[in-house]
Amino acid sequence: MKKNQLFQILLPLMRYNLKVIFAGKFVWFFLAALGFFVFFMINNVWQGNLINEALMYEILFFPGVLLIFYPSVYGIQNDEDARILEILFGIPNYRYKVWLFRLLMVYLIFFCFLVLFAWIGTFLLFPVPQFEMAGQLMFPLLFLGNMAFMMSTWVRSGNATAVIMIIVGILMVVLTSAFGLKWWNITLNPFEVPENLHVVIWAGYLTKSRIFLAVGSVVFLLIGLLNLQKRERFV
Repeated sequence: MKKNQLFQILLPLMRYNLKVIFAGKFVWFFLAALGFFVFFMINNVWQGNLINEALMYEILFFPGVLLIFYPSVYGIQNDEDARILEILFGIPNYRYKVWLFRLLMVYLIFFCFLVLFAWIGTFLLFPVPQFEMAGQLMFPLLFLGNMAFMMSTWVRSGNATAVIMIIVGILMVVLTSAFGLKWWNITLNPFEVPENLHVVIWAGYLTKSRIFLAVGSVVFLLIGLLNLQKRERFV
């Protein structure tokens, strides 16, 4: 198959799946994430906070969560609302041919958005390595996104999944505050090295953190895809 033919197939397919996943509101989610990003930049400058790579990572984290939250939480429900869930279950190897493609597409697009936001932050606020920043952010975002996707295959309701994920997020913040710096902390900032910690120990913490997030992301994804094989639960 030639490249031109491949693009002619993939582009409409991507456009259609994005329309279903975001219920036709893709542009609004992008603009909302961009608006929050600009607001956080202005707010930190207004408050006179020290601008560095660590702060830029924190500023980018919430818009990233906002972008990845909706398709992970409401994807299954949007399929049902669009009345294509029964059709999709008729496709052999549904979990691989449809939702795996969707998640890969969404994550690649979000990575590009994070690179774009990091470039905007470099231009307006502070120079940061855009691709490294986006790559580090993808670890916790993939973890949360795949966790939400897994939850949605159990709950099968976007609103209920959103409530559960908010509760889980609050519990994670509470546990992190209670136990301090731990490798399982999903909000661990790789650009903020603690002053009282040796750089070698910090590198070990960071490596363990990224392994934990990567393994957790894969496990959540596999559980979610396996849940989608239980057709009787969805139709």
